[in-house]
Amino acid sequence: MVENFVYYLGLVLVIIGAVMLANRLKVAYPIILVIAGLLISFIPGLPKIKIDPELIFIIFLPPLLYEAAFAVSWKEIWKLRRIITSFAFIVVFLTAITVAFVANSYIPGFSLALGFVLGGIVSPPDAVSAGAILKFVKVPKNVSTVLEGESLFNDASSLIIFRFAMVAVATGQFIWQDAALSFGWMVFGGLGIGVVLAFIFLEIEKIFPTDVNMDAILSLVAPYVMYIVAEEVHSSGVLAVVSGGLFLSVRRHEIFRTSESRLKGSNVWESFVFLINGIVFLLIGLDLPEIMVGLDKEGISLAQAVTYGLLITAVLIIVRFLSSFGAVFVTLIMRNFINVADRDPGMKAPILMSWTGMRGVVSLAAALSIPVVMDNGQPFPHRDLILFITFIVILATLIIQGLTLPTLIKKLKLSDSNSGYLSEEESEQFLRKGMRRVALKYLNENYKERRNENEYFNKLMDRWEQEDKEDSVHKLSDEAKEIYFTTLEVQRIWLREENRRNPNIDEEYIRHYLTRLDFEEERLRM
Repeated sequence: MVENFVYYLGLVLVIIGAVMLANRLKVAYPIILVIAGLLISFIPGLPKIKIDPELIFIIFLPPLLYEAAFAVSWKEIWKLRRIITSFAFIVVFLTAITVAFVANSYIPGFSLALGFVLGGIVSPPDAVSAGAILKFVKVPKNVSTVLEGESLFNDASSLIIFRFAMVAVATGQFIWQDAALSFGWMVFGGLGIGVVLAFIFLEIEKIFPTDVNMDAILSLVAPYVMYIVAEEVHSSGVLAVVSGGLFLSVRRHEIFRTSESRLKGSNVWESFVFLINGIVFLLIGLDLPEIMVGLDKEGISLAQAVTYGLLITAVLIIVRFLSSFGAVFVTLIMRNFINVADRDPGMKAPILMSWTGMRGVVSLAAALSIPVVMDNGQPFPHRDLILFITFIVILATLIIQGLTLPTLIKKLKLSDSNSGYLSEEESEQFLRKGMRRVALKYLNENYKERRNENEYFNKLMDRWEQEDKEDSVHKLSDEAKEIYFTTLEVQRIWLREENRRNPNIDEEYIRHYLTRLDFEEERLRM
């Protein structure tokens, strides 16, 4: 037992070392982690990591989805909702259907139902992989928003396909009427359950006294509760977590009511999600030898399995490429009839979108969740082949697309002029001016007559009038400090309202200044 603990601790150190190496080489860390896991798996004598397939989704998916939903901007998601919906649902469905028919046609013994199982597994691109690569290069805001929004909902659509296909494999039949009703309940039930539970968590935070630690723990528990409750009533746990996360995202200042809670909660989540992502990508490499043993039992040679994996990878790349340009052509046609786009989307963005289809966490979790034995006692057909194909797809897309994506982005020289937002400099000037104005207005309306009572309070007033940068706030009296804190809260309220009513301001800058206000408050409190 102690040896296993040392081994697991060593894997955590491997994750940290792999990410450090990836940052040094300026490549996406999922690539290094998969290769590291693969190398470790061939070291003799190391214990095998066994995880119950039923626990894969419960352990990994809720926090990853919740963090992604909490981090994304709902304003930007809504602005690009048409293209995001197209990629998250239509493209995923087309990809799954194409994979299903190709697998059924070219892989011996693969039924159409098994093809849909594989299609549901490999159809959703992985936002973690793309995000790890995009941090090294600058891309237009619209493109990054589409990738983030797509990743939130394509997991749900692909896993719905996966679930129906699993039922078809287990029962040998597929009833369209029942499937349609189940699909409706999974989608709308999942969305509703997520919002309702998020509202309950929000009310708990409002009614009951909590501290920083309680806030962080409740935020970690919330996605698991949403997921499990939705799954227990046969709805979509993925959509429940996504909808609940988005609901709470726009109310983050009601959940984390103090600057300390917001800052520490953010740190907890960053570390937690970093570790989970690292474990999952490391597992991809660690599982390969065991999967290869299963292939031998099925009588499938390594060369055949690799060929099947590369075939499915090619299908995924081609379908996404065609879908990306198809979306542009549909937009150009439909804009003649309805207002679907204010600007010409161009041809460079679809090229980039088509090359951001790396697979990762969700595909692996779905593949590992396939039971070894079905309810009727029979082994699940071609389970190890599906796992191996999934591994090849993840590895091939990470290496082929992941390593070449930064070069492609630089070659395309995409402009961010069509984002619809003010530039970074314009946004900073607008926000800084607005924050000074609202702070000065509040102080003049409530404390103007007291300017000369306290030398340091007078400097506080001058802080926004003259942009005084000196650290005199440390010498404020306790009363002046409280006034200062109230002023910071007035600025926060203005920033949040400006985010809702001003479509020209990128929410990323709003959040940046909200975080700066939290740091300012904590600096003074300490």
